[in-house]
Amino acid sequence: MSTLAADAPMLLTKRRIWIIFSALIAGMLLSSLDQTIVSTAMPTIVGQLGGVDHQMWITTAYLLATTIVMPIYGKLGDMIGRRWLFLIAIGLFTLASVGCAFAGDFWSFVVFRAMQGLGGGGMMILSQAIIADIVPAKDRGKYMGPLGAVFGIFAVAGPLLGGYFVDHLTWQWAFYINIPVGIIAFAIGLFALTLPTHRPTKRVDMLGIVLLSAATTCLIFFTDFGGSAERGWASAATWAWGAGMLVAAALFVQVESRAQDPIIPLSLFRNPIFVNTTAIGFVLGIAMFAAIGFMPTFLQMASGTSAAESGLLMIPLMVGLMGTSIVSGVLVSRTGRYRAYPIAGIVIATAALLAMTTLTADTPIWLICGYLLVFGAGLGLIMQIIVLVAQNSVPADEIGTATSTNNYFREVGSSLGVAVFGALFTTRLTERLGDVFVGAGASAEDAAAATSTLDPQTLGSLPDAVRDGIVNAYADSLAPVFWYIVPFMVGGLILAFFIKQIPLNAESGLVARGEAIGGEEAERLARTE
Repeated sequence: MSTLAADAPMLLTKRRIWIIFSALIAGMLLSSLDQTIVSTAMPTIVGQLGGVDHQMWITTAYLLATTIVMPIYGKLGDMIGRRWLFLIAIGLFTLASVGCAFAGDFWSFVVFRAMQGLGGGGMMILSQAIIADIVPAKDRGKYMGPLGAVFGIFAVAGPLLGGYFVDHLTWQWAFYINIPVGIIAFAIGLFALTLPTHRPTKRVDMLGIVLLSAATTCLIFFTDFGGSAERGWASAATWAWGAGMLVAAALFVQVESRAQDPIIPLSLFRNPIFVNTTAIGFVLGIAMFAAIGFMPTFLQMASGTSAAESGLLMIPLMVGLMGTSIVSGVLVSRTGRYRAYPIAGIVIATAALLAMTTLTADTPIWLICGYLLVFGAGLGLIMQIIVLVAQNSVPADEIGTATSTNNYFREVGSSLGVAVFGALFTTRLTERLGDVFVGAGASAEDAAAATSTLDPQTLGSLPDAVRDGIVNAYADSLAPVFWYIVPFMVGGLILAFFIKQIPLNAESGLVARGEAIGGEEAERLARTE
């Protein structure tokens, strides 16, 4: 029970709900802006810091850190309340942005990106859990609309700003901008995020946290080593990471089955609705980040667009995602039915992926934009719905844990998608770029050096024959990767047909736990104060 609720339950009036939402929107602004800025600036960052052949680590490090901390934030939020955790996440993210801006070499930059992930994971999980705390499941879609709109607007603004910074200033400005935005978001959260705080009654499952982190880390390194040209699946080091993953996972399950208050309760996996939506989230993570993560690079290097133009060309994806996310949320709140949306979304997204397998250096820009619009529309029908269904399927005192576990497996899928499909892309790309430079008369050593420092600005200064070879190398390396993603989406479609339709909860998490009074009674009591 919260200390605040012990004295007097919070009154969840409409005014207070929207005030709390302002803090969530500020955090969402920070995280959505950062992700799209970095994706647009990535080719320049890796070129100038000398990390083209390791560029997947910029995304993998962030996702790995985000994935590890998600269950921690979710469980601690259920135990002690979410307010101070949310503020800590914003502060950590902002400080790590300073480190990224001043990083002097590629691997230092990767470390600070991982630190950003430690904060970003908290903002993502806690904002979703706080929404479930203050808004009943039957009404949540209406409130998710404005949050989705903010995400969409700033996800579109991110590529524009990222492109402008790269073309007219320096890539460091993609991180400088997070500093004032982070300070403002922290201030809004400090004053607007009025939520109950708890005194924990059980011990934190530290051993479970350590084993889960170890299993996640081993999994990512296993896939990264296996997909790399230097080591590959025959490498002893690759399988050492795989063995570590299996051992850590087995020990984690054993520890969680005996823990007083496990970080991920195994009882969740006896809930068929939760298991189904979590499996869909895992598949979605594989497809979404594998497809989106390298598209700005393709647009800049294969289509010959500038960083700013590639940012503009990602707008259709965000428009599609934002539009269907808002519409589906409103319709679910109005009808109480949600099962059809993930099915339709997976079908639409899979069709877009099939179309992306045909991408070449000669594909018209307008057609690429069309593919991205359709892909985003499919994602928008799935993403918020499966989280809503997962939250709706568990008791009120497990909302944070269920939210974080559902997102954890989606992020595991994201990390796998980036690591495996990123490795396929990078391996093919490195080989083809090496062939281009060697064919132009460079030695093998010079070709390797030129490949690792290649960025869009350098591309424009090369001879036409070499530039054309590089453009074709990027196109030929990325398009086939989409074929490997399609089977995962088909598996997700099969799972979506088995989602069970149950009534949406009429009480928010705080009301169900006795920590708040909501609805008409809250409005009446507020008027009498």
